[in-house]
Amino acid sequence: MTRTLVVGWFSFEQMGATAGDLMARDVACGWLREAGHEVEVAVVPPFTGGVNWQTADPAQYSSILFVCGPFGNGEPLLEFFDRFREVPMFGLDLSMLESVRTWNPFVTLWERDSDRTSRPDISFVSTQPRVPVIGTVLIGDQREYGTRAHQNAANHTIAKLLESRNAAVVAIDTCLDPPNLTGLRSPEEIESLIARMDAIVTTRLHGTVLALKNGVPAVVIDSVAGGNKVIRQAQTIGWPIAFVIDELNEEKLTQALDYCLTLEARHAAAECGRRAQDTLAHLQREFVAEMSRQKREAAAR
Repeated sequence: MTRTLVVGWFSFEQMGATAGDLMARDVACGWLREAGHEVEVAVVPPFTGGVNWQTADPAQYSSILFVCGPFGNGEPLLEFFDRFREVPMFGLDLSMLESVRTWNPFVTLWERDSDRTSRPDISFVSTQPRVPVIGTVLIGDQREYGTRAHQNAANHTIAKLLESRNAAVVAIDTCLDPPNLTGLRSPEEIESLIARMDAIVTTRLHGTVLALKNGVPAVVIDSVAGGNKVIRQAQTIGWPIAFVIDELNEEKLTQALDYCLTLEARHAAAECGRRAQDTLAHLQREFVAEMSRQKREAAAR
């Protein structure tokens, strides 16, 4: 039997396991399988898909591999060391907190860093699938945007939609009357963040505008029953992925977000933004001409 138990800070409660720890774990498991080992991973909630080292039988393992993170001679490792004292232990991608010349519990140690050497962190060679980055630009508790019940219904519907997706969701607050809930300080910061999203889900008029201006497809929801300025703006600029809260259902919203994550939708958003800018170029000329006339008339009085 060549079965290795992979252990890391994801194996112990309240130890702050990071994304990097999980990436390094997956790399280590892949390398072990390449070497012909059966692999089991020791996990604690919220992580799943493994075993609990406190109940696992040490006799079932030919080796232990501790992977990633700072590593020292103390709690919570002492109980673990005692339980698996008869099983050869190997270390990979660790930052050794003590001199390896005075303490090294491993048969072989390939440390990330110690007082004798250092190596790149193995998450450099992890392979993570890319997921969409979706921004949410949502209305706060503002009466002019409809009743609180409708606002809450819109936010709940959006949250349910995004919980079902493997996506990185970024909350973006456009309000600059302090405090900004997402730490943004200026219009350029807000627009720069929106422009980097793959899609936007918004109940705000300017969430709609800043998304489409930058060619970012937007799922637009007007949280006022019967519709108000948000749906009117979408209709005015010719953006079809727009809904009124009392006409919305989960299927429509799912289809809308699916579409907004396509290249076709990105081209359509960019074209919509260009059309709006062309229209406003005419408004600019009309405005400037009229205000220039007003200035001339005032000077002649």
